Amino acid sequence: MSFFSRNRTPDTAIAESTAVAETEVHPARPALVVDESAAADPIVTFEELGVARDLVAALNERGITSPFPVQVLTIPDALAGRDVCGKAKTGSGKTLAFGLPLLMGTTTAKKRRPVSIVLVPTRELANQVADELAPLAEARGLWITAIYGGVSMSRQINALRSGVDLIVATPGRLNDLLERGEMSVADVRFVVLDEADQMADMGFLPQVERILKQIDGNPQTLLFSATLDGAVGELVRKYQHNPVTHEVESDTQSVDSLAQRFIGVSTDDRLEVAAKICAGATRALVFVRTTHGADRIARQLAATGLRTQAIHGRLSQSKRERALAAFSDGESPVLVATNVAARGLHVDGIDVVIHFDPPEDHKVYLHRSGRTARAGEDGMVVTLVLPEQMRDIAQIQKDAGLDLAIVSMRSDDKRLLDLAAWEAPAGLVWPTGGGSSQGGNNNRRPAPRGASGRPAGRGATRAVSHGDHEGSRRDREPAVAFSRRRRP
Repeated sequence: MSFFSRNRTPDTAIAESTAVAETEVHPARPALVVDESAAADPIVTFEELGVARDLVAALNERGITSPFPVQVLTIPDALAGRDVCGKAKTGSGKTLAFGLPLLMGTTTAKKRRPVSIVLVPTRELANQVADELAPLAEARGLWITAIYGGVSMSRQINALRSGVDLIVATPGRLNDLLERGEMSVADVRFVVLDEADQMADMGFLPQVERILKQIDGNPQTLLFSATLDGAVGELVRKYQHNPVTHEVESDTQSVDSLAQRFIGVSTDDRLEVAAKICAGATRALVFVRTTHGADRIARQLAATGLRTQAIHGRLSQSKRERALAAFSDGESPVLVATNVAARGLHVDGIDVVIHFDPPEDHKVYLHRSGRTARAGEDGMVVTLVLPEQMRDIAQIQKDAGLDLAIVSMRSDDKRLLDLAAWEAPAGLVWPTGGGSSQGGNNNRRPAPRGASGRPAGRGATRAVSHGDHEGSRRDREPAVAFSRRRRP
């Protein structure tokens, strides 16, 4: 995170005053759905969308010249003062879609009273959003910082006392600061809820609502989410006013466009199969369920000669940042992660995602898998399936709209050297003998079962070890960000 301070130019002042002027409420209109392939056709420019010249220049310096579809759809309405509801998958360009209008409307704030806030589910995402917007904030002479739990609160308090115009925050730590009286949201005029569906999944919506209820008046609210139903839909109804909704083809299309493989393995062979796949990848992300599992699998993969890092909720913030930096820079091309730790992970160039432990359901499968094939790039998703996990995988495939065979492979199978070279057979079939490379297929589809292997339904339960599972209260609390420079 960085803080920047520059004198505003006359053009900047004009743009800001225009952006914050009262706007007429437009009649609601239906959602517009476009194909992501439009991103490759630079028919529309940022200037034509209404983005200010100083921000366009800052984008050009970073090599960003053509807007993505979600940006084309949402930026004009956001600049017009509309509440915007955007449905798009991870990696579709949402940060600039809300960040550019936000920066054009944000003005100098009083101490401890920011003008704009962005709420995100995890500390990793808070850091990444703040880093993405920092160069643009510099062009506007605005001060920005990230605020999240898990690090010292005193540094965040010092930043707020120095004066911050825009904060990117996780709900838990922001509520802590509000309860301590260290900041106020009374002056907030612009609110962004990013990855709202993930905040709902992680149980943060009550904290989000606690924040929104303290904001005076009707701030302009931009909400971005992969889904807009359920609890997220209720959030839209309560806190957005006559929003315009835009949708870019999302999860289902993203999964259909991925190369997907379901590989049947034995317990003894699973690690070696994963290592063989990682060895052939430029950058591989391996998902496991527990914090202890992440550390253990990372050590075991490293023992095979792979440069590997682990990331999970029990690591300190400095260790998480070092692990992410090593992964992003290619120093450690394999990252073993838990679901919660990876929710805010946005690293381009991930060519393989491995579900070492099966996802809990199809939503988790989609979120995990969406870490590859971002922004039009190619990617592959590999799910390793133990014999006792086949019923759960059948249910996940059914809910995700998939029908792919589980193909048995051993670690010495030559197909592991180039998984993209062979087509995954259609039609869910069941290998016999677990991870054995021999044996026929059993085409019967057993009834779906829960994670315990017991039939799902009445009386079914799932045991969770709260000391080890990433879903414990301690691990689910996001992290904290801070200012490295103070406003003079």
